[in-house]
Amino acid sequence: MLDLVPFRKRNEDVSRSLMKSFHDIFNEDFFAPMRSNTHPFRTDIHEREDAFLIESELPGFSKADIDISYSNHYLTIKASRNQEQNVDGEDHQVIRRERYYGEFVRRFYVENIKDDQISASFENGILKLEIPKKEKAQSVKKRIEIQ
Repeated sequence: MLDLVPFRKRNEDVSRSLMKSFHDIFNEDFFAPMRSNTHPFRTDIHEREDAFLIESELPGFSKADIDISYSNHYLTIKASRNQEQNVDGEDHQVIRRERYYGEFVRRFYVENIKDDQISASFENGILKLEIPKKEKAQSVKKRIEIQ
């Protein structure tokens, strides 16, 4: 008889919705990235006392395919891959295509950095960025008298 309770399905939908919300919250990217219709790529972000370190997986790309920019507190990493149109003969037919083509973009909101000292290296499909932080301003406590 308990299986016939009409609210059971609704409760399952609510719990599924809560789990999805929980999953979405914890899968948000660090530094508040902006959403895009392009393909994402895997990125690790580490923080040291003096800098942020970003490592991005970009296998199959060359340095010429990658563009890194910083503007209005947004660090943008963009890599482009064009689809190859090589056809060996008339009877050549693609049966399955699993490789992504197009733009791969990640954007991160980063402030209080030395944007003129950002360094990047690319080796074996791994892009490494070192982003130096600005010195933290010493907070000065000032007593304000009430009149």
